Amino acid sequence: MNSLLRPALPGPTPILSARRRVSPPPAPVRVGSAALVGGGRRCRRGLAVAASAAPSWMEEAGMDVLEEGGRWNPSVSDSYRPAGLPRPNATVLEAQARVCTGPAQTRPLGEEQAMRVLDTILRSAMGELKEEPVSSAQLGAFFAGMTIRANSFPEATQWSEGERRAMSIFWPRLVQVLPPEVKFIADPEGTIMGANGLTGPRYVGQGTGEMRLVGALREVLAGGHLGYEEVQCVLKDILPIGSSSDLTERFEPAMVNHASSMVLNGCHPSCCLRTICVVNDQGFQGGITEGQMLKFMGANIHLSPTQAKILLEDETTGFAYLNLQEACPPLYSIIGLREHIKKRPPLATSEKVQQFVRARGREAMVAGFYHEGYEDPLLMLMRRRIVHAGLVVKGEEGALSMTTKERSAHASKGLPVNHCSGFRTPNRINSSETDGISRESFRVIVNAQELGFESTETPRTDRSILKNLELGLAALGGEKGAAYDRIVLNAAMADHLLGCSGAEDINTALDRAREAIDSGEALRRLMSYIKISHRVS
Repeated sequence: MNSLLRPALPGPTPILSARRRVSPPPAPVRVGSAALVGGGRRCRRGLAVAASAAPSWMEEAGMDVLEEGGRWNPSVSDSYRPAGLPRPNATVLEAQARVCTGPAQTRPLGEEQAMRVLDTILRSAMGELKEEPVSSAQLGAFFAGMTIRANSFPEATQWSEGERRAMSIFWPRLVQVLPPEVKFIADPEGTIMGANGLTGPRYVGQGTGEMRLVGALREVLAGGHLGYEEVQCVLKDILPIGSSSDLTERFEPAMVNHASSMVLNGCHPSCCLRTICVVNDQGFQGGITEGQMLKFMGANIHLSPTQAKILLEDETTGFAYLNLQEACPPLYSIIGLREHIKKRPPLATSEKVQQFVRARGREAMVAGFYHEGYEDPLLMLMRRRIVHAGLVVKGEEGALSMTTKERSAHASKGLPVNHCSGFRTPNRINSSETDGISRESFRVIVNAQELGFESTETPRTDRSILKNLELGLAALGGEKGAAYDRIVLNAAMADHLLGCSGAEDINTALDRAREAIDSGEALRRLMSYIKISHRVS
């Protein structure tokens, strides 16, 4: 079919597809000394390279480093959690997962759970829970969620009868022991807790910054929204987050900023893009991050933006990983806070639209989202960064990864998985924006089956780094299957949707991604990265 890049995509969201025959997958290949998928033996410590990779890669760039990586790292990602971080109270955290979410996703608590949660908060506030206290961040998040629900949510996700009964029993005692700022959050206007909610209307905070924050919170807790400048002003007062402009490095080739790395986007000679991944070692829902896998394989994941620039420009790598701790230490410092408010780690939502490394040539950004409300703000932030192309993807679990699994007829409402939208530079320039870059917008749903992929379940790895590496390295070694298909689909669609040179046709983009794997080039670049990441430090 003709590329959907020409012309721009108008009207309703189309289904992105192209009919293509798929050859049956060959038998599993053996990688190194062990079959990675479907074999009887497990790849020891994930030390595997494809048969197409020369032994010198193992000796010079891989094996010694990989052995060391095996000693450094356990195989389950939960163990990467920094030991010094105090854990949140599990009882309240479970409740936060239900009540600190959107107007359609919130699940009201039953009376028994509400009583248990409020009793836990009361005992913690009285100093009885020394081992597992409820943190201030948890108190703020829980009561903020309850307040917004009471003030602005639809009836189905407002307080349940059980929550009302539990609160009527516990609040008269809680109001005696909770700090003033928490009582303000729980009832800012005195309209929720009755006669026991008089603290909120009188609370103003201390100092100019806190007073500005209290005013902003009143609007948010009532169900309102703040403008971009308002949020920026409040955050400058209360958070240790500096500007990223002093961290930005520039380099020569074009580049795509990914919240999750796609090695293939920079691994074939004709690709115009280099890939940078900026995340941290706190995986969503205890999952695996790119940094954990690179570290397990022996790569140096503690690179500065300047060192990442060197790897991006190196013709044998073409991608780079920036750890949040090095890229932006102030943002890294609030990882514990994010865990306690039951939200994804920093750089999981709008924070990831940053430019720690910036290209002098063509530049693009890619980000994942789950809730519909993030789609347009993410694209707006990308446009503010003055990039040539931007792409937001509703991938699996709100991440970047599109699925090859066929959508169920009973799928939940809302945007489907594989929904993509964004903007890119067109071939024919019809109009100019204030920044001098012409762009066209698009919205598509990627249908993997109509692109020729079989419907397959998402490979489950039980949060094991080792299992992820076994699947990934086998796929990069050419073994066909679910992991291989997902890598090809995601790399090709990113190239195509961002308007990369040579990827205007969908089938060509898919063929190019397959060639990058089947030729061994993708795996060679990964192994090269492990070696060079130590040289630049």
